[in-house]
Amino acid sequence: MTVPIGLLGGTFDPIHVGHLRTAIQAQEQLGLAEVRLLPNHIPPHRATPDSAPRHRLAMTRLAAAATPGLTVDERELRRTTPSYTVETLIELRRELGSRPLCFIMGMDSLCNLDKWHRWPELLDHAHLVVSHRPGWTPSLNDTLEQLYRRHGTRDRERLHRVPAGHIFLLDNPELEVSSTQIRDGIRAGNNPQYLLPEAVANYIRQQGLYTGSVV
Repeated sequence: MTVPIGLLGGTFDPIHVGHLRTAIQAQEQLGLAEVRLLPNHIPPHRATPDSAPRHRLAMTRLAAAATPGLTVDERELRRTTPSYTVETLIELRRELGSRPLCFIMGMDSLCNLDKWHRWPELLDHAHLVVSHRPGWTPSLNDTLEQLYRRHGTRDRERLHRVPAGHIFLLDNPELEVSSTQIRDGIRAGNNPQYLLPEAVANYIRQQGLYTGSVV
C-alpha cells in the first residue's frame, strides 16, 4: 500500500486554526503522508477574496511552515480561470500516478457536491474526505445519498489500498471560527490572536490587511 496524500483547498483569506485543525485531524486519523494546502485564485462557489493572491499565498506558507506535515501547492493561484477542483485533481493524478489522493472538504461541500463543476468525475481521481461533527448525520438529496451509499466507507485502510473512489466521513469537532469572522473582527479593531497562527496575525498587521480596500 502507498501512503495517501491529503489535499485541502480554500481561499485562505486568511488561513486560520479551523483550517489547520482539520488538516491535522485528517493527517493523524488517516495516516496521510502530508496534507497539501491549495489556495484558490478564483473560487467558483464564493465571492472574490478580500486580499490579493500574493498575500493569501504568503499567509498559507507561514501557516504551513509552523505546522509539521503541511505543505503548500500554489498551482491554482497560477491560473487565470476559476479554481475547479476536478482540473486540479486531474493534474495531480498525472503527476503522482496511482498514489492515493484524499481531497478534504466540509460537510456543507458534500451536501452541495452536485452543483460542482464536473462533479461526477471527482471520485475518478481522488477519495473525498468529509470533515463533520461526530455523531451528526448529513441531510443529502437523493442523488448524493445514492452516491454515498455506493462509495461511502468508514474503513481508512481502503483509502490506502486504491488511488480513488471512496467517501470517508472524518470525525472532526468543529471550531467556531471563520475567515469572515476574522476579517470583520479586524475591521472592527478586534484582536485575532489565537484564531490564527501568530506568524499569520503578524503578517496581517504588517501588511494592513482587512482594514480597507483589497490589496
